[in-house]
Amino acid sequence: MTPRPRLRIAPEPFAPEFSETGSLRQPVGRSARAHLDRPLFFLVLHRTADPHTSLARRVAVNSPAYLIWSPEDDLAAAGALEAIVGAMREKFGHMLIVTLSDQLAEPGVEDSPALPSFVATVAARGDERATRAADMLAKAMRRVEIDLRRCEVTLVADPPPDPIVDSLLAGDENIARLSFALPQIHRAPDGSVYPQLVRDLSVACGDALLRSACAFIDDGAAPRHYRSLGRSAVLAAALAADRKLDRISRSFDFLLSISPINTEAAFGQFLTDKGEVAPQFQYRPLTVDPDVAKRKLYAINLEYLEDPLLEHLLCEKRRELDHQLTMLAARNTPAFRPASTLLYGTVDPCLLADANALLDASATAHRPRGAMIDADDIAEAAQQLIAAYRATDDRFAAKVQLRHDLAAGLMVSGSTLMISTATRMARHRLDALLAHEVSVHLLTGFNGGIQGLSIFRSGLAHYEGIQEGLGVFAEWAVGGLTVARVRLLAARVLAVEAMLRGEDFIAVYRLLHRTHGFTARAAFNISARVFRSGGLAKDAIYLQGFRAVCDLVASGGSLNPFWLGKIAPAHVPAIEELLQRGLIHAPLFLPEFLDREDTRARIARLRKGIPFNSILSVE
Repeated sequence: MTPRPRLRIAPEPFAPEFSETGSLRQPVGRSARAHLDRPLFFLVLHRTADPHTSLARRVAVNSPAYLIWSPEDDLAAAGALEAIVGAMREKFGHMLIVTLSDQLAEPGVEDSPALPSFVATVAARGDERATRAADMLAKAMRRVEIDLRRCEVTLVADPPPDPIVDSLLAGDENIARLSFALPQIHRAPDGSVYPQLVRDLSVACGDALLRSACAFIDDGAAPRHYRSLGRSAVLAAALAADRKLDRISRSFDFLLSISPINTEAAFGQFLTDKGEVAPQFQYRPLTVDPDVAKRKLYAINLEYLEDPLLEHLLCEKRRELDHQLTMLAARNTPAFRPASTLLYGTVDPCLLADANALLDASATAHRPRGAMIDADDIAEAAQQLIAAYRATDDRFAAKVQLRHDLAAGLMVSGSTLMISTATRMARHRLDALLAHEVSVHLLTGFNGGIQGLSIFRSGLAHYEGIQEGLGVFAEWAVGGLTVARVRLLAARVLAVEAMLRGEDFIAVYRLLHRTHGFTARAAFNISARVFRSGGLAKDAIYLQGFRAVCDLVASGGSLNPFWLGKIAPAHVPAIEELLQRGLIHAPLFLPEFLDREDTRARIARLRKGIPFNSILSVE
């Protein structure tokens, strides 16, 4: 029986449903989609029958304004294109239509050493604006280097024919067309794709498109930074993924889970044993099953965020949470120590040399004690400082909690400042301690919490080094970084290095107590921190982070990006891009100590140049 021919039914006319802000996200036909982050003068188009392996489709959906469709929706796409371009053309006067396509994949042989050609093809039609956009696209792509290869670009005279686009643009001199055929080095010989190359290429091509769009605009209308043309709104998929990561992150308190609950009792027993028997530490029961949490972690789908930068940041955070869960599962086993280096690294020779120099320089320095205060005094002063920040905005809703199950000292967890009831300290250290814990840790947490994505409150991956460095810098900036404190930070570096080298608790304790003159209690507390849960490399990051902050400030760098949330130095370019795109904003709270005259004077002298191991002389 002869099959009946399939009828092509004309789709309903497309009526764009713009929001009050001019954004649009609307299905087209059976499987097509139109998306406008906001009213924009350019629109990216892509048509494909194979969306799952198409690099061009991925670049298109990462764009702030796009229309994607398959061949079965040609008629519907034509109607949508006409309606959207008409609306944007009326608003902006000039429009740039960018058609994306994939280069033809070269046939490959499995395990062949030959690599596919790294070539892009660019063409433009229109006035000098179109030429300018094409030239910038070609220039940007020629800068792309992946796997030690640079992209080659072929500039051709005219875009390939496109019945849908050509019919729309015919006769309108104010609509320019740019075509961009993307390289295909991400394709494997068997037809599959290499995931990392897909990501690297899509980011590079998307970045080049934004540069090209910026070049299209008249000089007077061009934005200050081309990345401000990128996405200015976070899709629901990204918000959902962020919430899920945050839920898993808050299901356990990492530092509390790996910190002993019997430090004071263990120290008493250690003295009874005359320092000859390693202490036995006890820990809280885990509040989470690491294996179950990991399954939930990797059930979060990050493929549909339509924002490569956010996808990258969330992927990084997921890996960090994975490492933390691995450490919890390995608590009090030989696997814990090497697992901790995944998060905190090892001690580099320069840091170890700095630590030894600081210990040598401070060995005979005068260390005044002065009047002592206890946990209640610290809690009262902390409440006063928190109240001062809350007077600026009541979202600074920090809590102060006295804890009997912590070793002497302070710890910030989320929005809570926890103070061990065993804490006693010199009163002259109070201002510095609160600058560290409240004006850095709590402040950046609250600033991050109002950014819209919880990842800025809980912390981007590997934020802890610079965060602790900022805390120590705050102590120094208010004039409270004492000789004793510097010796403590340096000793932690020596202890971590010795622990990672294979020394046991007793050997590290003796190194600190007998060789470097620390009291029995101080040497024990440092060793206990370093050997908790089986060996934690974290304590080296305090001095390392402090050195990094001092280097940044001394070179004239700005600390401003680090106040808006908990971030790492590697994230500063990402933060600048997100600020340009309006996805995050400047910090609501700034550390109060930055406004002090003595702080500004110390920073000015630091910028004149001084060796790091002489930092205490910058007073």
